[in-house]
Amino acid sequence: MSFLSPVWLLALVTVPLALAAYLWARRRPQRYAVRFPAVSTVRQVVAASPAWERHLPAALALAAIAALAVAMARPRVTEQIPTNQANMMLVTDHSGSMAATDVQPTRLAAAVSAANTFIDQLPSTVRVGAIGFGSSPDAVQGPESNHTVARSLIDSLSANGGTDTGDALQLALQLLQGSRPKHPPAAIVLLSDGAANAGPDPAAIAQQAKKDRIPIYTVALGTAGGVLQSPDPFQPNVPVPPDPQLMQAIARVSGGRAFNARSADELSSIYKKLGSQLSTVSHKHEITAWFAAAGVILLVGTGVTSARWSGRLP
Repeated sequence: MSFLSPVWLLALVTVPLALAAYLWARRRPQRYAVRFPAVSTVRQVVAASPAWERHLPAALALAAIAALAVAMARPRVTEQIPTNQANMMLVTDHSGSMAATDVQPTRLAAAVSAANTFIDQLPSTVRVGAIGFGSSPDAVQGPESNHTVARSLIDSLSANGGTDTGDALQLALQLLQGSRPKHPPAAIVLLSDGAANAGPDPAAIAQQAKKDRIPIYTVALGTAGGVLQSPDPFQPNVPVPPDPQLMQAIARVSGGRAFNARSADELSSIYKKLGSQLSTVSHKHEITAWFAAAGVILLVGTGVTSARWSGRLP
């Protein structure tokens, strides 16, 4: 819950102050004694009234103050509304290092499986595209309502080449800009396991994505000890650690979020969460009227119960 005028919440301080004053007044010694002889009758009447009846008007009054104070602060709640016009681009690294087996069965196989999990979470009305990149973006499909097209492209990827992250992101931006009339929600999900070693600076592309209001959600795949087996038994294995710092920078600059995946299960969980998250949009709905109505009802209840149980003698 958030508030448009949170300064009014300071009025809530009056609730404990009023409660303290009420309790003090109840415990204060009476200045006057009852001046008629039917004391036994009075005791019977007081004993017949439950203690909560005497405190109910004050409790309702305090609740009314609290409800009206919150109403003056203009509360809002965030609702997740399914979107039917979003455009998504899955940008997947299939460079040679994606053949590493530190993520079982291989990094690329885990990425393909997770990408399909992501697509499973999206409504059929969301348009999905895909880009596979190694030394360059060499497998490209723009956003389509037919999700099978993006699945087929991702399933066909094989590990080879370098890592041209910048060109892949730039192409994804161009495809999204050309396929979203009137600017419906759009996002890019980038998965890579290593530092960009070709093409333009990905951070510069992330800045353009921020201007276009297209967040980039990044997933750094792999473990620090990941290696590629050398085909020559006399040569050492090649270390291929992921580059989470680059992925975090891309996400931060573009307005997205960064994730690290060190196993196939973790990667699948991340993609499943992203699929569910990106298929909805947040909408803030003001609920001032509900608190105002509650405050008025509580005030009416205060008056009614005060008149009914104010301690008047019969």
